[in-house]
Amino acid sequence: MPYVNIKVTDDGVTPEQKAKLIEGATKLLVDVLGKSPTNIIVVIDELKTDNWGIAGEQVTAIRKRNAAKAAKKS
Repeated sequence: MPYVNIKVTDDGVTPEQKAKLIEGATKLLVDVLGKSPTNIIVVIDELKTDNWGIAGEQVTAIRKRNAAKAAKKS
């Protein structure tokens, strides 16, 4: 029974996008591994950007810095 866990930040992923992720991940396992879709579990976890880090820094801080840079260019 394949289990897929998709983790995304909680900033605007719509229910429609989540449905497409679930459908796409299921289709991938059916196509590549020949698994039955009735046996495939897909879970989407939404994480606050404070709980997600890249290169030792919170995504919240990275996004704030990038937004400030973009504002300066405007």
